[in-house]
Amino acid sequence: MRFISFIAAILVFWANAGHAQSEGTARAVAAAKDYRATHEKEILQDFIDLLSIPNVADSLRDMRRNADQITGLLQERGFATEIVEAAGGAPYIFAELKASDATETVMLYAHFDGQPVQEENWAYPPFEPTLLSGRLENGGKPVHLDDVEGPLDPDWHIYARSAGDDKAPVILLIHALDALEEADIPLSVNIKLLLDGEEEQGSPTLGPVLEKLGDKLKSDLMLFGDGPMHQSRRAQLVFGVRGAFGVDLTTYGPARPLHSGHYGNWAPNPVMKMAYFLTSLRAENGRILIDGYYDDVRRLTANEQAAVAAMPDLTAALKDELAVHTPEGGGTTLEELVTLPALNVRGFVAGGVGDKGRNIILTTATASLDLRLVPDQQPDRVRELLEAHAKKQGYTIIHDDPTPDILRNHEKVMKFDWHPGYGALRTPMDDAMAQRLAALMRDVAPDLIMTPNMGGSLPLYLFAEAAEGTPIIILPIANHDNNQHAENENMRIRNLWEGIAAYAAVFANLGHY
Repeated sequence: MRFISFIAAILVFWANAGHAQSEGTARAVAAAKDYRATHEKEILQDFIDLLSIPNVADSLRDMRRNADQITGLLQERGFATEIVEAAGGAPYIFAELKASDATETVMLYAHFDGQPVQEENWAYPPFEPTLLSGRLENGGKPVHLDDVEGPLDPDWHIYARSAGDDKAPVILLIHALDALEEADIPLSVNIKLLLDGEEEQGSPTLGPVLEKLGDKLKSDLMLFGDGPMHQSRRAQLVFGVRGAFGVDLTTYGPARPLHSGHYGNWAPNPVMKMAYFLTSLRAENGRILIDGYYDDVRRLTANEQAAVAAMPDLTAALKDELAVHTPEGGGTTLEELVTLPALNVRGFVAGGVGDKGRNIILTTATASLDLRLVPDQQPDRVRELLEAHAKKQGYTIIHDDPTPDILRNHEKVMKFDWHPGYGALRTPMDDAMAQRLAALMRDVAPDLIMTPNMGGSLPLYLFAEAAEGTPIIILPIANHDNNQHAENENMRIRNLWEGIAAYAAVFANLGHY
């Protein structure tokens, strides 16, 4: 009987502990909502001010302006901050806020640079943030913030470069902290930040920056605030990303452009050579046809397979939204496909079309490939496989522009111009910290989705090397239809509000789970 009573006492203890955890999370979420209700314009204005600063990473002057703006916001909340740079690179921001009784540390990563813009393609200037009464495609009209009385409509959208990718986490963080302070809720963890000023360029100096920071990177969890939410608009935790690699391919024809009537059927056409080669790389269903390409692909664990199976299938909704009749993949869901490698032709340059078309046989054709890698695939091995495939197609491989003699002496020549790349990373879903974070987030969002990895890429492998053993998990905030990297990038206001509540819950309660 004593043993049974002891077990009963233990069960009551854990039940009460879980109840207390839920109560603490609920209190933090309520505090965030109460704070937001009385500070909506202030929150949005801070976001607008940050979005107004141009942030293409090759302009170091602009990136330093961004860094100054962000460090000012952080210092006002008590963060110790420093700007960290490596030779020739854009600035990074490292910041730290210590909690009085915390024994664990969460490091939040985000980036504050954005993709280049072609302003002529935007409905509104990309660095003049514009609030619309809905999505642009659905007839949303400009809303002037100063004219708004009462609460903001959460389905309004703010349009600007980096609205969705990736300046929002800075604003979410500072206002989550303000909400907790206003409600007198202490932090349960120490907070560190690493904010990247060159992620959209592939973070070329991240390695040296991490080396400079050294032991300052030590933490118990790295939380990445990047990427879009699930298309269902349900909250999700993402445990990995694909790696990224790119290459430009060039095929060759005659030494000078030739009249297609006089030389057609005789002079080799580089456009057709490239077309034949590209179709040899993948099947119509997206399956990559390069020998050995899937040999190194890590299989999903049973937990990961179960998580994929549990995710909502939005195939029909996406087909309607995107006007797609037949997706690639042969009936496999998008959620499963993003756990596999992908080969995408992202661009093709060869002559002109329409009124710019000319009846000639060109001298060259160039295609650009975007290669997405999954865990255990390595860029060097992928490079070997792709070049070996080209050789099997009869090509002589070069890496610099060919001389006339090279073209005279080889039937088929292809230049490979490789871009820097990096591998994938996936944190085990059964990691102890991952389970704690998932339990907390289920208190915030009971229908939480657990995602083995997203389709996009981040240089997480460098963080894994710099802080070996620290779990890395992504908490996406942006709406899935945010047009990241493209014209008319946007953020739905509701996503900002939900993000503030999620950050407040994590920072106030993770240390208690």
